[in-house]
Amino acid sequence: MSATQRFCAQESLALGDPLAGSAAHAECNLLLSWPRAKWRRSLRQASDMSEEVSTRLEAIAEEGRRVNLIHRRSQPEECHRLYLMPENRRYEVSRNELSTFLVALQRGAPLAQWEIDPPAGSLLLCCTHGKKDKCCAKFGYAAYKALATAVDLYELPFEVWESTHLGGCRLAASAVVFPTLRKYGRINDEDVLSLLESEMANRPYLPCYRGDSRLSPIQQCAQVAALEWLAARGIHGEVSVAQPSNEQESSRWWLAVHWQSGSDTGRLAVYCEPRMIQRYDTCADLAAGPPAASQVWVATQVMDTGKASLYS
Repeated sequence: MSATQRFCAQESLALGDPLAGSAAHAECNLLLSWPRAKWRRSLRQASDMSEEVSTRLEAIAEEGRRVNLIHRRSQPEECHRLYLMPENRRYEVSRNELSTFLVALQRGAPLAQWEIDPPAGSLLLCCTHGKKDKCCAKFGYAAYKALATAVDLYELPFEVWESTHLGGCRLAASAVVFPTLRKYGRINDEDVLSLLESEMANRPYLPCYRGDSRLSPIQQCAQVAALEWLAARGIHGEVSVAQPSNEQESSRWWLAVHWQSGSDTGRLAVYCEPRMIQRYDTCADLAAGPPAASQVWVATQVMDTGKASLYS
């Protein structure tokens, strides 16, 4: 197989690179609609942006709010849709007022003159940033089309957008749901409807779930393991994951997980192990030589009230 036919997402899958623990994402976000054809390799820059807008977006990012460009064909090019997350606020801003809006945002000034009704349902972004990685163009765009088609066909309460880089190109197709900040990877056609149904029930779709972005990688690993353990027993509920214990046993770390489903509650102990794998993070790395060594977390055991249950 030649280098031009290889994809980091396929290499990652063949390697057994886990999804759980890969969901890092800033909690505060600014999403700005901009035609995909104009996107640059940077997740927040476009070729036809004015220098002032470009500079403002960089400053906003430096102040701690992640900036992504988003796109869908129905959005007029000169009228920009913007979202603030986790505030779940939505705005419509003309191209010639965009700099004024961004200045007001930075200063904490009122934005009411541009604000429109908040989203009626969840916002679902699917990375299609081909200038960043060819996996996102190939697998990400296919997933976006399937998700958008299903939402339109079944009239589901989602806004689906293409997005610039969401992190984890090797896990394409990659998506994030706002305002819950649940991240997904390796979305295939057969996952689309089940993922949307799970999100409508306010539950993560476990086959593609990467974790809660507000947790650390080891906590995400424990969270996904606990949710899968519960789902195997027909239990769907909320889980909260404690910080890992300071005590280390044979290179394993245990995390306490509390779960609640209606009036039922329980506690689990999830054992996680760090492992080193040789992987390519992006398609650009494929031509750069041997893959880099990266640490991942793997859940090896889930225990309930002192009774060990092997997790595999």
